[in-house]
Amino acid sequence: MMPRRARHWIAPSWGDPSGWEFVEHDVAAPGEGEITVRVRAAGVNPADAKHVAAPRPGTELPVAIGYEISGEIVAIGPDTRIGSGAAEVGDQVVAFRVSGGYAEELTIPAEKAFVKPSTLSHPEAANLLLAGTTAAEMLWVTGAAPGETVLLHGASGAVGVSVLQQAALRGVRVIGTASAARADVVREFGGIPVEYGPGLSDRARAAAGGAVVAALDAVGTAEAIDVSLELIADRRRIVTIAAFDRARDDGIIAIAGSMPDSARFRDEVRADLIALAQNGDLVVPVAETFPLEEAPAALKILAGGHPGGKLALVPAGEVTASA
Repeated sequence: MMPRRARHWIAPSWGDPSGWEFVEHDVAAPGEGEITVRVRAAGVNPADAKHVAAPRPGTELPVAIGYEISGEIVAIGPDTRIGSGAAEVGDQVVAFRVSGGYAEELTIPAEKAFVKPSTLSHPEAANLLLAGTTAAEMLWVTGAAPGETVLLHGASGAVGVSVLQQAALRGVRVIGTASAARADVVREFGGIPVEYGPGLSDRARAAAGGAVVAALDAVGTAEAIDVSLELIADRRRIVTIAAFDRARDDGIIAIAGSMPDSARFRDEVRADLIALAQNGDLVVPVAETFPLEEAPAALKILAGGHPGGKLALVPAGEVTASA
């Protein structure tokens, strides 16, 4: 049997996306415990570019780009089940923490794939799990409990919007920082918006009307960490996904998908998030989709900040833009 051929994005050298290449390659036939997925959408995340910007220990060039996909199974290895159970060719699935998701097709470990929530489009589903599992871990490590009030830095971003939704389901009250232009997004998903900038700690106290017991940082700015330390006495209830130097220096929690404990938690919570999405309790705002061939353009928009929602790469002919 001739191998399947497909195109995918690779980083042949360290650097920014302008140096990436969109090349054809052989798609490995799935063995036991593997499936081949035709990608209908690939999620676009900051880590996609960050992780090939400079040499990383244990990573060899070329690097296939992309961690998160939604698509359909086109081949399945013998005696193979996916993460959500039995599967067949033609089933629609979502997967993350894969290698090389910016592709037309790819073969992945079957346990990483789950049946796609029917409530989500492929671009939405392709952006569900990386942000969603990060948000879930932030709430978990800070011990956010029903009735408590927490401060969320970067509340209108992708991780922030997922935190807002998951916190609301838990009965956790969220004071969320955002620009004035993005305040309505915070309100839409159940948070109380406060504008970042000078005087943030006073505005956060006033909005809380009581104790703020934990802080979740999704932006990594000095202001976010300084205000968190000012408001939260227990540094075990401050978490960041971006300010790793400050976490080390100030004794707060830092989490990342590359950390074993984070990876284990995020794998365990996948099914729960998919169930929430299937029930309509967790949505994924998508601002724009780009042709797969235009991956560097999508990363440029993302790097500019505030794209207004998630971005996805899709096959030609399936591109949409927000109104």
